[in-house]
Parts: sequence; structure tokens; C-alpha cells
Amino acid sequence: MVKPIRLGMVGGGNDAFIGGVHRIASRIDGRFQLVAGALSSTPEKARASGAALGLDPARTYDDFEAMATREAGLDDGIEAVAIVTPNHVHYAAARAFLKQGIHVICDKPLTATLEDARKLVKEADDSDALFVLTHNYTGYPMMRQARQMVAEGQLGNLRVVQVEYPQDWLTKADDSKQASWRTDPAQSGVGGATGDIGTHAFNLASFVTGLELESLCADLQAFVPGRELDDNAHVMLRFKGGARGMLWCSQVAPGNENALRLRVYGDKGGIEWAQENPNQLWFTPFGEPKRLLTRGGAGATDAANRVTRIPGGHPEGYLEGFATIYREAADAIEAHRAGHAPDPEVIYPTIADGLVGMQFVDACVRSSKQDGAWVTLAG
Repeated sequence: MVKPIRLGMVGGGNDAFIGGVHRIASRIDGRFQLVAGALSSTPEKARASGAALGLDPARTYDDFEAMATREAGLDDGIEAVAIVTPNHVHYAAARAFLKQGIHVICDKPLTATLEDARKLVKEADDSDALFVLTHNYTGYPMMRQARQMVAEGQLGNLRVVQVEYPQDWLTKADDSKQASWRTDPAQSGVGGATGDIGTHAFNLASFVTGLELESLCADLQAFVPGRELDDNAHVMLRFKGGARGMLWCSQVAPGNENALRLRVYGDKGGIEWAQENPNQLWFTPFGEPKRLLTRGGAGATDAANRVTRIPGGHPEGYLEGFATIYREAADAIEAHRAGHAPDPEVIYPTIADGLVGMQFVDACVRSSKQDGAWVTLAG
């Protein structure tokens, strides 16, 4: 029986939402065991958080640099690290572990700036370690199904892609911990809603369709007085090959919680999916009645079934989709241990996806500053 992969964590201490999500996701399939952490930038909180998780005090660190150095020298040191900090820490933390040959599982977006993203790509290229980015919505079975259907030509030649991710939690000024860093350029980077949820929407559309962006024009707003970063964005997309798209992300849309939606239309048919009801995918072949495809149900594809854990009708959701990314990461790490490439069916977002995400944010900001001019992604 393969032993669980020894996992460390940077960030994710007490009261940190996403740290808890990563820990649950890493445990669902029994593939990882958390054994070390630098869980907060405040030493006292880091130690208290480690104690609350039952970590060995000797492996609860005050900073990630010390953690990377010491763990790399231990016989039973961590094999992978999850980075779940605000964006501005991603680059330095990931670099520290990549230099030690420790695999990195990093929350999105890749970094706070495009410049840091480019530098991190080079660090990853120079390291023997793997880099996994947790665009978790790509882990949903029905998104794997949609991707397979597009690849097999069931929609025909793609024409229209519409993706949106509205939320309402920042409709008014908010000084909570989660809101404060996301609306602070020093911690979040140049993108507000575009970086936080727009990158998810853009990544999912790219993952399902396989389309490559040619250019975009963006109109970004900061509706809340005094807010420095965008809280709403409308983006027009032109894809190579002729398909066209629209992306809307907003954190000031009352009545919306996490309403990520994707619609893709080709000359043979269309698909529609909503994250808040993730076990269903609507498929309409042109000229035929709309049909409902369900996770684990009749018509489920091999790609969807491969990442389905329980029988249809028992809902799988956000945590299981997140866990799929961890399971794919585990498969890749174990293949790396054995000295060979993972199975071709193993799919996870890579540092290359992260760089494109940062290029997307950068292009949105540049376009909006030019009154919605069409721009291409920076190299």
C-alpha cells in the first residue's frame, strides 16, 4: 500500500477559510498527510494553529524559509507543500520550496504580479519539483465531461463562449480579514474581482473549450467608494480560430453567492453548467430537445466517471472537486517518485495555466485603462 504523501502548509492558520478547504481536500482520498506547517506570518498564531491541528511543535515553523530548509534535510521531510496565503506571498514561498525540490500545490492566482509570475515559471523550470495550481472547478466531473464532449466534436465548431462568476459579498465596504487583503493592491495585486474570481472563470472556459485567447477588451469598475481594485468586470473575448466570448465577474451583485456559470455553443450543439448545481450538465444538440446529463448517470463519459466517487443522486460538490485536484497531484507525485510521467488521463492546472491567468488579469487592467481597447496578452 502506497504511503500518504507527506504534506506541509504555508498559511491557512486559525480562522483562514481556504486553508481548511485545502486540508479537507487533501484528506478525502487518503493520499496526503499534513505533517508540518508555517501557518501564519505571526509566530504566536503559527504555533497556536499548529497545536490546534495536532502538528509536532518541532515541525511548526515561524516562517516558510526555515520550514523549506529544515524539511528538505529531514529523512521524513515533506514531499509537497500547499501554499494558501494571500497572493503577494505566493512567489517567495513557492520559490523557497522549489529550490529545495519540494513539490508545490499553490492556490490561485499564481502570484500578485505578472513579473513575479514570469520569474516563478523560470524557478519551476529550473526545479525538479512539480507545480500544481488549484483551479478547483476543473475538478468537477461534469466539467471533465464537458471537456471530453468538446474534444470529441459533439458541439461541432465552437462559436460562442459565455462565462460568468458573480458574488455579492463585497457589495458594501468590508473590513473583514478576507475582504481586506483581497481589496488591497499590496496583497492582492492589480486585480480585484478579476484576480480573485475572474481567473477562475477564464481558466474554466479555457479548460473546457481548449480555445486560446487572441485578444480582449475589458471594462473594469470599482463601484464601492474608496475601493482601489475592481469589484466588477465585463470582458469581451476573441479566440484564435474565430470563436467569440464574454466574461463577467462581479463581487457586487446582490443575490449571488458563488454563481459560476459556463455556456458553450457550436454549430452542432451547446452545453450549459452552473457551479451551484454542479452534478448536472445541460446538452442540446441542434434541432433536438434539451437533455439533462447527470454525474454518474446515463450518458456520463469516461472522463467524468474517472473522477466520480459516489453513485449518481448522492451530491458531490465543492470539496470533492477540490479533492480531485489533490488526487491528480498525488498521482503525478507518485509517478515522479517512480521516475516516469503520470498517466495521460491525469489532469491538473499547471504553472503554465497560472501564467496565462496573470496575463489575463494584466490584459484586463491595461484594456480598461485604455477605455476598453482591444489588447493581446503580454508575453
